[in-house]
Amino acid sequence: MYKTPCSRLSGLVGASLKQKLVQNIPRCDQTARSLIQLHRREPSNWLTYQHLSFLKRQYVAKNNSELHQRAIPKQEAVLTIVDERDDGVERQVQRIPTIDPVVADAVPQSEDVTNETPHVQVETDEAREARLDRQWKQLKVDVTDLPDIYARLAKIKLTALVVTTAAAGYAMAPVPFDPVIFFVSSLGTGLASCTANSINQYFEVPFDSNMNRTKNRPLVRGQISPLHAVSFALACGIPGVALLTLAVNPLTGFLGALNIFLYTCCYTPLKRLSITNTWLGAVVGAIPPIMGWTAATGCLQPGALLLGGFLYSWQFPHFNALSWNLREDYSRGGYRMMSVTHPGMCKRVALRHSLGLIGLSALAPVMDVTTWTFPVVSLPINLYISYLAFRFYRKGDRSSARKLFFCSLWHLPMLLLLALTCKKPRTDQEDAALPPASSSPLALQS
Repeated sequence: MYKTPCSRLSGLVGASLKQKLVQNIPRCDQTARSLIQLHRREPSNWLTYQHLSFLKRQYVAKNNSELHQRAIPKQEAVLTIVDERDDGVERQVQRIPTIDPVVADAVPQSEDVTNETPHVQVETDEAREARLDRQWKQLKVDVTDLPDIYARLAKIKLTALVVTTAAAGYAMAPVPFDPVIFFVSSLGTGLASCTANSINQYFEVPFDSNMNRTKNRPLVRGQISPLHAVSFALACGIPGVALLTLAVNPLTGFLGALNIFLYTCCYTPLKRLSITNTWLGAVVGAIPPIMGWTAATGCLQPGALLLGGFLYSWQFPHFNALSWNLREDYSRGGYRMMSVTHPGMCKRVALRHSLGLIGLSALAPVMDVTTWTFPVVSLPINLYISYLAFRFYRKGDRSSARKLFFCSLWHLPMLLLLALTCKKPRTDQEDAALPPASSSPLALQS
């Protein structure tokens, strides 16, 4: 119906505006009547609400937080228009200027506004180079920082726990204590743990960067290169497995190599695939005390499996309580943990294995590993961790999870210390019936 989209509103707005103009403008004002006649003849040129808004924005500018209205200079060009009501008289009216889009730079300056050059920040070459240097500064490895970097790469606290459990397994074995084999087996176990932890961090760099708990690890921060980390892992793993195999016995060396393989090639990728990674991780944590036992005896006995069972069951209340308060972190990293995908199962499994520690303690004297005193003296600490696990199962809040986790930190060394104190003594006939601990030169010399 109308020639332009803007003129669609003229049916209402334009008509009312024209009505008011007719009523308010004196009849003698021929210029206004000619203007009305002009818009009556051409609907596409009618004044609309949009025209008035554009005109207002075009002549109003902001300066020093005040609004100043600026008048547009008069146009010289005029248009001769014939008034239909008086054919014999020609009158001149001023042409209405064309409405152009408002451009910020095209706003006319008034006399009281100074011509100011717009502030454009120009970055010099030196400033740009300094900024890029701060963003992409190449980190240089300082030799004095390497011990701390290696310690964090090897997860030194976790490695110390692994060596402690292996030492406890060696001490619980029913053989005379050999300090040389004890030291070599502990050293080899520690080196194998350093290898597994370093390779684990090498694989998980893109995921560790999304977690608050792991975002400051050396590889994530770029303190060392991935090649440097892998070289450190090989430098620890090859001598570690060689020591366990050649200086202790092949069985302990095989268990050390198996543990590296399970931790790096099975547990690490499984963390992003299935919650069964927790059970596999518990198996990895249960092998070090078995390695200590086999390092002392040279064979795999029921007592070694019992110590491994202690570590296996202890890890569930320990890790499940830890992961409960880190659910957001594990979710950002994309790890499928029980606390993230199966929170109910996470609490049940922690309680189940806490109670299982009581049963395993009762089996120790049955398997001739400890005396009957051990189930009695270990019952209070086992009942306490089971009570905290039950509270965690019922409440499932951060406070109960935190208490269970901190209890697990002292529960394990206390349990192993009580088992060592209640170790069943061996007679000379029993010691003679045991197989030799190792056929290595170190064992023969000792």
